[in-house]
Amino acid sequence: MELSDVKALAERIRVEVGKAIVGQQDTVDLMLTALFSGGHILLEGAPGTGKTLLAQSLAASLTLEFGRIQFTPDLMPADIIGTNLFNFQTSTFSTVKGPIFCDLLLADEINRTPPKTQAALLEAMQERKVTLDGKTHRLHERFMVVATENPIEQQGTYPLPEAQLDRFLFKQVLNYPDEAQEIAIVAAMSGSVGMPDPAALGVAAVADREVISSAIASVGMVRLTDVIVRYIVSIVRETRASTDISHGASPRCAANLAAAARAYATLRGRDYVIPDDVKALLLPALRHRVILSPAAEIDGRRIEDVIKAIVERVPAPR
Repeated sequence: MELSDVKALAERIRVEVGKAIVGQQDTVDLMLTALFSGGHILLEGAPGTGKTLLAQSLAASLTLEFGRIQFTPDLMPADIIGTNLFNFQTSTFSTVKGPIFCDLLLADEINRTPPKTQAALLEAMQERKVTLDGKTHRLHERFMVVATENPIEQQGTYPLPEAQLDRFLFKQVLNYPDEAQEIAIVAAMSGSVGMPDPAALGVAAVADREVISSAIASVGMVRLTDVIVRYIVSIVRETRASTDISHGASPRCAANLAAAARAYATLRGRDYVIPDDVKALLLPALRHRVILSPAAEIDGRRIEDVIKAIVERVPAPR
């Protein structure tokens, strides 16, 4: 697949998702970037901002096996990965696979379950495999997690551990739509109070596993110069040196950011990465991977402002 074909495919997916989603173009672009770079994405937003519908619409635009887990405080790891059950008729154990065995997994309200259950996703997200009673089961290489969380709800929620957060390529914060967009949403969705069905809204599949795999292979050929690599590493290392941050980003973040920059450049119709591609992805790639220092928290600093200050301090290549 040529890079121009990847860009055209991304545009077709945007059109299909746009049949169900009003606005949120930046979020859709990040989801496409994660899809074409093999990453996972965490969507954070107040209730009713379309997080779940976004994930469902992306799944409906792709011929991929879709799985959904509604995270609750009583959810157990076996409810996610599955278990081995004893068959009394045959006197043997049989493997019952959980909903994680899919291509695109919606982890809805992921912060509503305890860390023990959240940890069931770690191996799958990092290594695309699941271990059940000592036996390894491979997931498809295109396995992707789209997780959602509600930032304003505290009752019955559990903050995601840093190790879990680091496995998400992006954390995107969904804001409320502007007035014109909200009018369009209300006009389109006023016929029912239930969750809209993307298929009923006309969202059709435009790509399957093979097409997505071919697109990812093409994105891997996008030129990433040593200068851009050093720029990415300099920014990530600066998060560890900043006095406003007590825990900076990991080398995994730098590697993931480089892969994402290739995908983002492809969506922009280029076969090479420029500094602006990196800058466009820095905030969603870093905001969940760094921890403010106590002094910065006392001063009322926001993580977004600290990251922007770091980007301004690190000179971009010309």
